[in-house]
Amino acid sequence: MAPLSSPGPIAEHDEDALKDLIAEELGGVRARSFGLTTDVLDGDDLTSQVSPLMSPLVWDLAHVGNYEELWLLRAAAGADPMRPEIDGLYDAFEHPRAERPSLPLLPPDEARAYIGTVRAKVLDALPSVRFDTADPLTSGGFVYGMVVQHEHMHDETMLATHQLRKGAPALLDPVAEALQKPAAASGADEVLIPAGPFEMGTSDEPWAYDNERPGHMVDLPAYYIDVEPVTNAAYLAFMEAGGYDDPRWWTSAGWEWRNTSGKRAPAFWSREGGQWLRRRFGRTEPVPPREPVQHVCWYEADAYARWAGKRLPTEAEWEKAARWDPAVQRSRKFPWGDVYEEGRANLGQRLLRPSDAGSYASGASAYGVRQLIGDVWEWTSSDFHGYPGFRSFPYKEYSEVFFGPDYKVLRGGSWATHPLAIRGSFRNWDYPIRRQIFSGFRCARSAVAGGRGGSSPHRAQAGES
Repeated sequence: MAPLSSPGPIAEHDEDALKDLIAEELGGVRARSFGLTTDVLDGDDLTSQVSPLMSPLVWDLAHVGNYEELWLLRAAAGADPMRPEIDGLYDAFEHPRAERPSLPLLPPDEARAYIGTVRAKVLDALPSVRFDTADPLTSGGFVYGMVVQHEHMHDETMLATHQLRKGAPALLDPVAEALQKPAAASGADEVLIPAGPFEMGTSDEPWAYDNERPGHMVDLPAYYIDVEPVTNAAYLAFMEAGGYDDPRWWTSAGWEWRNTSGKRAPAFWSREGGQWLRRRFGRTEPVPPREPVQHVCWYEADAYARWAGKRLPTEAEWEKAARWDPAVQRSRKFPWGDVYEEGRANLGQRLLRPSDAGSYASGASAYGVRQLIGDVWEWTSSDFHGYPGFRSFPYKEYSEVFFGPDYKVLRGGSWATHPLAIRGSFRNWDYPIRRQIFSGFRCARSAVAGGRGGSSPHRAQAGES
């Protein structure tokens, strides 16, 4: 995979420099897509479906090219359609994932050739496209940023498909030297976020999506939030204490899911010879105790938090802890500042797993909360909805059609998320039953005037030994 480049303060580039950056990022994301598909797999591995929850990898590959043609050739450059007959095949709303293997999809070689031709035409047209500040589609290169982020999102989806694959590993683990060593323990497992307003969302980030806009002030009461995501060891304590068997910790919908699904551990875990193992990209290995737990659904995260005497944070609480700098009274793009810097977060598939809790201390927020960006997507308690003043752009199907109580918001990205496709204001969402995504969580609790609001009845059990 090509080296990560810094997204940087994109709006400050002049148009030619911005176009150079766009061309570089287009090249980087395409190398990543090929590195997850035709460079490492062929035949049935590309065309078959590993789960009804996922598309065949060859569908994702052609879909990112078709999306690019729609937006960068037809919409931005005014080009005629190349292959309008395939538009319906790669419309994510026209055909649910379970149906896609039965469609007359482009074979792998043809899909690769098609998206390669699209890319060549996009790069040929890029110099003549004007980034008109009066046109929100091209201003600041928005539509190009949208397409690059879209492909990176599908690359993360492809990684979830790889995780569900059976058989020999197709992806190589990075060398151990790439791992970040955890910082020395601070002694605190949670921090107080004082009461007060903060700016949520953004109004000036050029490549932000519609659901991140507009920026607005939110006033929150004081609360505590975990310094680090919940680890495998802590989650195992919940399991060993009978957390899956006690309805007190589950919502009614969660208890129904627990009973009908039969799940009693995170996805891909199994117990053999008194030891918990996990399957990770075709490898079976002991569950690492210090890594943030991943592949848990919202119901499991919520049940753990209740068992621990806490709750999941709202997405506003998560974002304030991640972005707000009380010293200067403004929100940052990332927990550490406004510019992405390598070495501050586990992002971009540099590893094929989360880093140990306590890693990337230099990526902590102004409040000292760590690993808010990267490692695992973090479930929040919030339903997905638009902010006050929300306006759908450039199409309702990106955000608006998903608003409502059926979807829960996730924040922060994972180890599989590219830096260009994540920031402190970025919002992800999914059904509360989803576990194939690289999802974990951290806990929060309300502060009580005059004290810490009590301690968890299971604190000793939940802590790592």
